[in-house]
Amino acid sequence: MASNIYLVRQRISRLGQRMSSFQLNLNPLKEPLGFIKVLELIASIFAFATCGGFKGKTEFQVSCPSKVPDNKTITAAFGYPFRLNEASFQAPPGGNVCEVDWKSYVLIGDYSSSAQFYVTFAVFVFLYCIAALLLYVGYTNLYRDSRKLPMAIFGFLNMILWGGNAWFVYKETSLHSPSNTSTSHSQGGVPPPAGI
Repeated sequence: MASNIYLVRQRISRLGQRMSSFQLNLNPLKEPLGFIKVLELIASIFAFATCGGFKGKTEFQVSCPSKVPDNKTITAAFGYPFRLNEASFQAPPGGNVCEVDWKSYVLIGDYSSSAQFYVTFAVFVFLYCIAALLLYVGYTNLYRDSRKLPMAIFGFLNMILWGGNAWFVYKETSLHSPSNTSTSHSQGGVPPPAGI
């Protein structure tokens, strides 16, 4: 029992000595293993930056021929996390358009869970790529000497992360389920007022 404890302490001591020897070596970035991690890092930055910072609006023009002859624009602004059923329509300043309270009408759908999953996944991929690049560039000797480390932490983890990403992309395409926008009133939307 004492000899096993001694062996474990000796291995931990050797690992500590290896970990304290950080050496900057940019050669792994020239190899496919490191270069692909740089590309994955850049792609993950674009993924969570474009989705997390997205803002948009939808507009339509309303004409009330019996009241006012000119058109008025009604706008609904939305953004990340895409809770569209909370984005109400706003009438232009200065009054009521067609005697309708536009704030009680909202867009249809709540896509926040998909958007938040996408951004969270991109952040995890970003953190993984940072850790992998740190290991490849700073601890090349530890990575090359160990047989289990490259296969267990980084090989399988990379496969799981990008497999999840591929599943998410597949789930959002029409191959998984056809788009059905006509039945979306059940997601919290209010039908438009009659006559518009």
